[in-house]
Amino acid sequence: MLSAGTVGATEEVPLVNGTHWTKSAPEVKKAYLVGLSNAILVDVAYQADNPKATMSDFSPKVAKGMKGQTLDTTLAAIDNWYAAHPDQLQRPVVETIWFEMVVPGLNNSK
Repeated sequence: MLSAGTVGATEEVPLVNGTHWTKSAPEVKKAYLVGLSNAILVDVAYQADNPKATMSDFSPKVAKGMKGQTLDTTLAAIDNWYAAHPDQLQRPVVETIWFEMVVPGLNNSK
């Protein structure tokens, strides 16, 4: 698991959820989305060179399901979802992206 960058640190990086999201400034939200996007794009590029990679892999599915989304539309969709579901602030942001954006995007691309 990822940990803080100092030697001997044992604090794990938290899984960002709706509580973190709703308390964050727009710039922090954008930084989170850029980091998540970059990690997925690096994995997609790696898998493109791997003959065993298929569309059943997570990162290619995310890339396909999010096609046409921008940083701003993604941020707004997440903001809107948590505003409409204040009782679900413990839900991880990545789970919200998956079920509220990626899965519908995959279904629309069929």
